[in-house]
Order: sequence, then structure tokens, then C-alpha cells
Amino acid sequence: MRPTVHDIAAAAGVSLATVDRVLNQRPGVRHVTREKVETAIRELGYVRDVAAANLAKGRTYPLVFILPASDNSFMHGLNAEIRQAVLRSSAERTDIRTIEVPAFDPAALVSVLEELSREKPCGIALVATDAPGVRAVVDRLVRERFPIVTLVSDLTGSLRHHYAGVDNIAAGRTAARLLGRFLGPKKGEIAVLAGSMLVRDHRERLEGFTAVMAEEFPDLAILPVLEGRDDPEIAHMLVADALSRNAGIIGVYSLGAGNRGLIRALKEKAVDRVLTVIAHELTAHTRAALIDNTIDAILNQDAGHEVRSAIRVLKAKADGLAVIEAQERIRLDIFLKDNLP
Repeated sequence: MRPTVHDIAAAAGVSLATVDRVLNQRPGVRHVTREKVETAIRELGYVRDVAAANLAKGRTYPLVFILPASDNSFMHGLNAEIRQAVLRSSAERTDIRTIEVPAFDPAALVSVLEELSREKPCGIALVATDAPGVRAVVDRLVRERFPIVTLVSDLTGSLRHHYAGVDNIAAGRTAARLLGRFLGPKKGEIAVLAGSMLVRDHRERLEGFTAVMAEEFPDLAILPVLEGRDDPEIAHMLVADALSRNAGIIGVYSLGAGNRGLIRALKEKAVDRVLTVIAHELTAHTRAALIDNTIDAILNQDAGHEVRSAIRVLKAKADGLAVIEAQERIRLDIFLKDNLP
């Protein structure tokens, strides 16, 4: 049976109020009395429940989410989930704010992180741009005891505490297997639309995708990646141009955002050919495209789960508590028009 504060009080011969003052490092306790209480704590093997103590003290956790500012439906959805978390703030004892930085801009992200290091929030969750400067400032903040969680896009090799997102290599492999199975014995070329190779999640999805294609579907040739910067207008221009110039394209893998532009380009070319299309993130636009057969399958990550996971982990790290890995694992969902939620 675990020792309690009552056991400490009895062993030290002091009141519960005195034990509380010592545990919470409050003044008003004589040096000799403090030593008696601390000796009792050591001898009894008392382990303090930090989370319960913080609840009793009414502690609030100031948390910051750093997101890319872009016309990106998934990021809009992520923002909406953070706003829902703000509505739960009083119950969860959080004080959450969001900072937006230009997408795919490492210098801007570094600048915001440097500023936050002076403000000292309880935790920071960020959609990471994978660059040496970002990794260096994240590592410095972790060494200075800032809890850091990467969200959606990881910063592998850094000292960040946790990643709240899907296994992106597995996601890319899944996309390749679906596309290859859908196309069957056909031979042709595959267009790949990404946001930017500056973010690790896009690079990892491409890595998984190309590996399975090379291993299992050698008759499908992957064209050079189109980088649409998750911008619908740029994505539309790149995809429309690729389809116009290359009659051999029979499949498309959209591994980032910019899907509104992709869908527009696909609908414009629908009269010319039938394409098999795999994309990421279930939004209002990709849902409609699934229903009308413009897109064949969507790989989705639950933005709400990612936000809730980031908050749980940041609070646990702020309290020095362990993270329950199974609870924080983000699954990859596969949606066809037949199983839409």
C-alpha cells in the first residue's frame, strides 16, 4: 500500500498542514521541522502525485500551438480542433493560444520559437519544418526543460519529446499498394503532388510510396514530384500542366494538401481520360470528390486526436509524468466512397 500524507505527518510528528507546506515548498516551516518531514518522506518511500497536487493548487498550463499559415483545408481543420480545445480549457486547466507562421519558412519558425523561449509557456506543439535551424532551437529549448511536441510533421533526430501524427512512411506505402492494386496490369506513369520536400511528412510519404512501387509495381513509372506548396492555385496549375503535357499519366498520388486545386484540374481533364487518384486528408472537398469518383481513396489522420494527444503529452511532461504510448498512437484511416463517416 502506497504511503500517504497522513503517514508522513504521523512519522514526523507534525500536522497535515505542515506536510503540505513542505511538499509545496511554502514558507513558515522551521528548518528542523522541514528536515523531519523530508526524512519521513525518504524513509516511507513516498512518491508525490504531481498531477493531483497541481489540480489541488488550481494550476493552469499555458500551451502554444504553432501552425503554418496557408490556404490548406487540413490546417483549417487542425485550427478548428484547437479552437475546440480552447472551449475545454477550464475543465482541462489549459490556456491555449495559436501562432501562425508562413508555411515552409524555417527562419520564421525559428524566430517564433526564440520568442517563446523568453515567454516560458508550459509546452509547445508545432508543425515542424525539417531544417537544421529549427532542429537546433528545438534541441536548445528541450535542454532548457521546455516540453516540445511535433504535430503532423515530425522533426526526427531532434530532442523533441513526442510526435503526434501518423507513421508517414507506412502511409506512403499504403498509398502505393492501393494505387497499384486499383490499376492492376496497366502500364503507365504516376504523377505525384506534394506540398514541399522541406517537411519530413511529405518526404517520408514519398519514400514509402516509391519503395513499394519499385518493389511491386515496376510497370508504373513515377514522374518527378510536383511541389504545390499546399496552395490550391499552384497545385491546379502544376497538375493541369502535367496532364496536358503527358498522355501517359494513368494515376495520381497527392501526398500533401492543395487538393482543391488537384480536384479542379482532374475535373477539367475528366473528358480526356480516366485516372486513378489517391489523396490525403478527409475534408469537405475530398469527401465530395470521393462521392463523385474524382478521387478513389483518401488516407486520413484524425486531427482532433492529434490535438488532444499533444495537450495530454505536454501536460504530462510539464508534470514530469510518463506518457501512455498506446493512448497517443495516431492511426491511419482509409476511406472509400462506401465507408465515409
